[in-house]
Amino acid sequence: MNLGQWVNTVVSAFVALCALVFIVTYHRLAPWRGSGVGWFVMALAATIGLLASYTVVITAVGIDGTAATVLRMIRSGLLLTVGGLLIQATRTMIRAQRHN
Repeated sequence: MNLGQWVNTVVSAFVALCALVFIVTYHRLAPWRGSGVGWFVMALAATIGLLASYTVVITAVGIDGTAATVLRMIRSGLLLTVGGLLIQATRTMIRAQRHN
């Protein structure tokens, strides 16, 4: 791997670890299941963590062929999830601003 790939992999591993720490902490300390915002925050953190994990796996492990194709499809699904969560956040923000 070249320097750029190493940096990308290390930073992605760091983000995945940060997401995991946040998810565990949030799960243990906050009553997130009781609100839509809690579910949103948990889903967003998990999705970002999984996207970062994808980068680590596909780059560091060096997966190719069919396995890489499957991982790319999963990554596309995760990106669609991020898009959906951002749409949900936009709708929630618009409703909150109209209410005020």
